[in-house]
Order: sequence, then structure tokens, then C-alpha cells
Amino acid sequence: MDDQNQEHKSDGSDFSDEADTLNYVLYRDRPEWKDVQPIAQDDGPAQVVQIAYSNKFSDVFDYFRAVLKSGEKSVRVLGLVTDALTLNPANYTVWIYRLEIVKHLKVDLHNELEYISNVIREFTKNYQVWQYRKTIVEMLNDPSGELEFTADILDMDSKNYHAWQYRQWVLTAFSKLMENELNFVDNLISQDMRNNSAWNQRYFVVNNSDPNNDVINKELEYTFGKIQILSKNESAWNYLRGLLLYSENGIFEDKVREFCSKLYNKGNRSTHLMSCLIDLTDADESTNPENVEKIKFALKLCSDLASVYDPIRRFYWEYISKDIELKFNFREHDTKIM
Repeated sequence: MDDQNQEHKSDGSDFSDEADTLNYVLYRDRPEWKDVQPIAQDDGPAQVVQIAYSNKFSDVFDYFRAVLKSGEKSVRVLGLVTDALTLNPANYTVWIYRLEIVKHLKVDLHNELEYISNVIREFTKNYQVWQYRKTIVEMLNDPSGELEFTADILDMDSKNYHAWQYRQWVLTAFSKLMENELNFVDNLISQDMRNNSAWNQRYFVVNNSDPNNDVINKELEYTFGKIQILSKNESAWNYLRGLLLYSENGIFEDKVREFCSKLYNKGNRSTHLMSCLIDLTDADESTNPENVEKIKFALKLCSDLASVYDPIRRFYWEYISKDIELKFNFREHDTKIM
């Protein structure tokens, strides 16, 4: 058999036809596999609950164990491995062996990328398939279609963790692709402002762009706008807190405090807004007498959250209140901080 020239027809184009087994022939009934002695799975002498594998599953993996032991890397084994992955795409050992075969046969990596694309579309939340794709793209050193591919997967499920993780790897490994990522993320946030994965991606982009004060200020304004539209969106508030980590010497805290105070004074009682105001006060290390009113206000917010706006977490807010009192050595009837 000429392994180098024989066409590999199991390229993944028929991956979704797994259910069509009418014409399927077990490996043990194929004449071209008569030279291979299958190896049955050994579950040991004391099987508590025996798994009811199908005949097809047992047949494929019995033969896979045989070729794995012999080390055969051929076109027929590549077909066997394709069948094994159709039955169990989470089998890490099979993926490793497939990669060894692909390298040995010098399979066209673009065809292999098409194959793994089809597999991922069937099993979008499988770690092994994304890892295999990463390896193929690294070998190709060509990420030209990766952002479009992950965008298609995210269009199916905008919070697919594996797709986001893979997309971040692509952007990190091929940094030139980063320049349009904010536009991509903005589109997702515009479609669903509660998409915490998109907000996380926005932070990833900013964090990897070595942001200066102008960038952070622009991001603050962007976030303010989204919060004004939907003030109960926790994702935007978490992003706002993340931006404050770049606030050297607290230069942006006053800006955020002013924004939050305006919302509050207009009657907004979002729990995220009130929590942010508490955090801003708690972060202020000042113990000057003029800070007393700020602390009283933070304690009032804790009380309101515990009793009215977030009673399900009343013990948490009581704890925060006591923590603020201890931190500033403050009592409600004090006129100054001791």
C-alpha cells in the first residue's frame, strides 16, 4: 500500500454522517485488516459496573489499541483514527496519535485544518479539539482564518469559553491581529451588554495594549455610556473596577466617583452602583476629619443594601460595614476619625 500517494478520503467532510451506519463494515470484517490482531479493553477482574459499549465502539478501539501498540502509521490507520475520534472526540491519546500520523505521512495541513474545523463545529466545547487546532495552526504558522472561524463559533454561543480562550491565544501569538479586536468586541457588547465574555475580552485587549491614561480615560467614557443604558449590568461594573487598577495615584477615582454620585443623586439604586460607591470610600486611606461624611455615607449604603436593596446578602453588607468601622476606627456618633 502506497501511504504517501493514496488519497485520504476521511478528511472530516463526512464527520456529521456518523449516524448513517447502514453500510458500515466492522474492522474485524474488513479483509485489509486481517493482518491485525485486535486488543480488547482490559477493565480488570473486578468490574463494579461494566460499560455497555456498542459493537462499533468496541471494534474501533480494539483495533486502535492494536495499532497503537505496533506503532503503525499509515493511511488506513489515519482512517481508523478518524473513526475513533468520531466516536469519542475527547480521547486525548487518539488525538496525539493522529498528530504523529499526520506528521509521518506529511498530510496536507490545510486539509487537516478543514477536518478539525468540521469536528469543532460538532463539538464546540471539547478541550482536546481546540488544542489540536492550535497545534495545526502553529505548524502552518498561518492564522489568517482563525479570527473568522472563532467568530463563527461564538455566533453559535457567544460565551463559549474554549472559543474565547483559543481566540486569545491567536491574538497573543500573532499580535498584529489585535488591532481590530476592540471593534469585534464592541459589536458583541452592542448586541448583548450582559455578555460578560465580551467584556472580559475587551479587558484582555486593553491589558495587552500597554494602555496609557488617554486609553483608560476613553474606556471609562465608553463604560459610563453602557452603564447609563443598563445600570444593573454587573459585567460593565466589573469592567469599570478593572479599569481603576490602572489609576496611578488614584487619578481616575475622582472621575468614577463623580459619575457614580450623579447616578445616585438622580435616584438610581442599582446594587452595583451602591457597591462601587462603598468600594471607592473603602479604598480611600485618608483619615482626615473631612472624610467623616464619606464614611458615614458608605455605612448608610451598607445599611440600605442590607435592609432594602440587597437583603439576600444582608450578612455580607453587615460584615462590610463593620470592616469599614474597624478600618477607620469609626463609630456612627463620632464627629471625627480617631
